[in-house]
Amino acid sequence: MSLSIGIVGLPNVGKSTLFQTITKKQVDVANYPFCTIDPNIGVVTVPDKRVDQLVELEKSAKKIYTTIEFVDIAGLIKGASQGEGLGNQFLANIRETDALVYVLRFFNNENIVNTQKEINPLKEKEILDLELILKDLETINKRWEKLKKEARSGDKKIVKELEIITKAKKILEQEKTLFSQVWENEEINFLKTCQFLTFKPCLYLLNGEEKGGNDNFIQEFKKNNWPFLIIDILSELEAIDFSLEERESFGLSRDSELDILIKKTYQMLDLITFFTTGADETRAWTLKKGGKAPQAGGVIHTDFENYFIKAEVINWQTLINAGGFSQAKIKGLLRTEGKEYVVQDGDVIEIKSNV
Repeated sequence: MSLSIGIVGLPNVGKSTLFQTITKKQVDVANYPFCTIDPNIGVVTVPDKRVDQLVELEKSAKKIYTTIEFVDIAGLIKGASQGEGLGNQFLANIRETDALVYVLRFFNNENIVNTQKEINPLKEKEILDLELILKDLETINKRWEKLKKEARSGDKKIVKELEIITKAKKILEQEKTLFSQVWENEEINFLKTCQFLTFKPCLYLLNGEEKGGNDNFIQEFKKNNWPFLIIDILSELEAIDFSLEERESFGLSRDSELDILIKKTYQMLDLITFFTTGADETRAWTLKKGGKAPQAGGVIHTDFENYFIKAEVINWQTLINAGGFSQAKIKGLLRTEGKEYVVQDGDVIEIKSNV
């Protein structure tokens, strides 16, 4: 499962610095043949100490983490939805991403031009929201006209799609994002296929220092339950190669803020990680929360889902505590699960199939 996050923001808010930090942390793509790398895409690993511990346990020759693509987008200006600046190119780039990170200015540096009159991340969020809303309206109006004509046939599926599109159109006309609204499962499944920009989950990255920022803005994000992080992106770029000891000596947190951002975007997409491990390779795999054992098999190889028989499952920590698969089997800790088993985060799985 290839995951892609679009980085969006107004000019001079720190997007390029963030992407430069991501690029410095970029993985060797030779291990990830399904990732297409362009100059504006950085592929980074999702940090996971469980992979390291399983590698040590099994003495694996190779280890592969899950990854996320970050797509750097040209700075957005007011009017982008109508093609101002690099607006159309910007909007085309993020249409296929799974989620967005809004980079919002939270720092005060007179040497870096601020396109706004003040430091106001809430106002910047409003501008970004509105441009995406206007672009979605342009898209939805075309689809609405088409569905209106097709619905005359009485086809129940098309009639339902028209109903959903009409509902979405009214929401956008009220200058509200689609993601902020409550939807039924059928509506969600259809809207996902439409690739609407405002239907993507968002994480708000306030670029600056919490101690130097305006607490009123922070309280507003908390009050609205908007997922956000406060990161001094420039400091993280300068510390990208620091050891844990060096980070601490400079008063930085032990964990890289970029690693926290990567984990947060992973969680935002409601994903879990399961593992396969052995002497040849330990690998982390991504699965949507609630996915069942055959689907996990399908992530590894399509045939494993189509010809699924059963799965041998054990929690990663239980496996390590047992001292490996041999001891886990002796102790009766290795479970056999069928097609209805819901995979849990941290499961180590071996798929049995007719392949």
